[in-house]
Amino acid sequence: MKKIDVSSSATVFNSVSELSDVDKNLMQHAVEAREKAYAPYSKFKVGAALLLDNNKIVLGNNQENAAYPSGMCAERVAVWRAGSEFPNMKVKKIAITAA
Repeated sequence: MKKIDVSSSATVFNSVSELSDVDKNLMQHAVEAREKAYAPYSKFKVGAALLLDNNKIVLGNNQENAAYPSGMCAERVAVWRAGSEFPNMKVKKIAITAA
């Protein structure tokens, strides 16, 4: 048997103004993606923006379906789009916003 430890961390900011210029830009793209979300049932819109290794930004937003839970979350949409448009590129950062 082999033991593997997995950990993660997150930094929580009080305001977008505390972010670096790169992160502010990424968050603004996530907000733009959120505004295009399709959430007629829950009214809970989510946007995601991925920054890839090639410095391209890929957007995604949640897509609801009347046959719950077969909708798609914003993060999944963005990751699938990145994989389709930019295969083999790694995700450097992700910004997510909800309203």
